[in-house]
Amino acid sequence: MVKLFSRRRQRRGSTILVIGLGRFGSAVAESLMHMGHEVLGADADMQLVESMADKLTQTVQIDSTNINALRQLGVCDFEAAVVGIGTDMEASVLTTMALVDLGMNVIWAKANNARHGRILERTGAHHVIYPEARMGERVAHIIAGKMIDYIEFDEDFALVKTRAPAILHDRTLADSDIRKSHGVTVVGLKSPHASFTYAQADTVVRRDDLLIVSGRIEDVERFAALK
Repeated sequence: MVKLFSRRRQRRGSTILVIGLGRFGSAVAESLMHMGHEVLGADADMQLVESMADKLTQTVQIDSTNINALRQLGVCDFEAAVVGIGTDMEASVLTTMALVDLGMNVIWAKANNARHGRILERTGAHHVIYPEARMGERVAHIIAGKMIDYIEFDEDFALVKTRAPAILHDRTLADSDIRKSHGVTVVGLKSPHASFTYAQADTVVRRDDLLIVSGRIEDVERFAALK
């Protein structure tokens, strides 16, 4: 038997199933709700289910490794599923397999390590994510460099937030021509007590400005290290 805990439904965006309401799953589910999507949160732990009941469109206690329970839940009516089970690899893989067998079109699955990720991929997950590894890598770049934030998009491309170096102070981006001299592009800028804005060729960079810079990893790291 599947028992649902519901709050008032209001159709706004996509309908997404999040299985596993631990730290990762609950964070994803709440963020999706804030973005305007309808979210059904599912977990085998009733305490977690009840704790999220007022935050999500619906929550349900369910054994997600049981394909019949998932079928009863109507998982194929959802546009995407997120398998956020982290501590139990077997449950993660069996849940993903059940969703594949039921014909779920888009499955995002959390992996704890490379071996777990390979199994999920072979099981049929469309997207495998490594949140712990990504966060560790992000923090390492921030600690080792002068950047304030760091997001890696590919093996050789990143976006960073950093303070404006002295070579840019009181100059327009066109005058400094940092794309030619440093191989990076300033895509956004934030002055004190103001919001981020798109950078233009005639944008003047001031001493206390924060910059959003994109480029190859080695180039943005070198640029962020400038004083």
